[in-house]
Amino acid sequence: MTGPRGMSFSAGLSRVASLIERFALAPASAEPLAALRIGLATVLLVQAALVAPALFELYGPAGILQGPLREAFAQIDLPGIGWLAERLGPLGIRETSLLAGTGALYVLSLVSLLCGFQTRASALSAWVTHRMLMVTADATVYGADLFANIFLFYLVWIPSGAALSIDRWMRGPSRAAAEPTPAARLGLRVIQLHLCVAYLASGLEKASGTSWWNGEAIWRSVMLPEYRQLDLSWLAWHPWIAQAAGWAVLGVEIGYAFLIWPRLTRRAVVVATALLHLGIAAFMGLGVFGAIMPVFTLAAFGVPADARAPSPSRRRSRTGSTCPSSITTTSSRALTGPRS
Repeated sequence: MTGPRGMSFSAGLSRVASLIERFALAPASAEPLAALRIGLATVLLVQAALVAPALFELYGPAGILQGPLREAFAQIDLPGIGWLAERLGPLGIRETSLLAGTGALYVLSLVSLLCGFQTRASALSAWVTHRMLMVTADATVYGADLFANIFLFYLVWIPSGAALSIDRWMRGPSRAAAEPTPAARLGLRVIQLHLCVAYLASGLEKASGTSWWNGEAIWRSVMLPEYRQLDLSWLAWHPWIAQAAGWAVLGVEIGYAFLIWPRLTRRAVVVATALLHLGIAAFMGLGVFGAIMPVFTLAAFGVPADARAPSPSRRRSRTGSTCPSSITTTSSRALTGPRS
């Protein structure tokens, strides 16, 4: 089409493509990705410290679930430590030694990831060892472990070591500050969209039944023996509280995908999401889940990612303090474009 309509259609497509490119690839700071790296590694290190005393009971061959029982309950059909021990057994390597070595490597990988040293290799090592521990004790895995493993995998690919890391510091003082990059923006968008889809899917699934509308789900969550932390039996005389709490959960999860993007509502959604998960930690005892999910939201939407304009002193150090005014004027026009 070469007429006015064809030109208008082409211009529209060009504008849409430009908006998509700007959304996905406009240079961004790596600080949100660094915050994700640091927060996730910190929570997983705390979890590792809590699990360490019961390591062999949870994952060992003579633990709570042994051999065939562990395999019968397993839902993740991937190689675990038991599978690896069978193949390395002829070399004299015992399963307990493999378990201890895997746990130690996992912790060292998380410490290295926290510091941002060899960030991508550390993330890969943490992801592989975390996955092996998940497969080995599949019966103990829940949502926090699945989310942690997914986001460890993201850290293998995104430039989370480009800021607040030893890797960045080792490049020299002159490059200590991370420059905004399209890769950082793309990695951040992947994480943001993943969170939006996850919350929306969870909220819509809850809304499809009646238990979250009438408060039954809240009642069961706080009263089941495996989750009960406080005596909330008095809710039976005030059912409207459980009902209102269920509505609030639906509002936060379904509204997350739509209200987290506008600056006007973003902070409120970040706070509401953090309070939701802190409530889960307090009333259901799911501490790791209650800590790890706010880390994702705070890193993805709470840490500024827009490129900051360089300070005047830094600009003078780059261009020199005696540059001609004509060059300065030309540069400013190139950055801001012609005035309308």
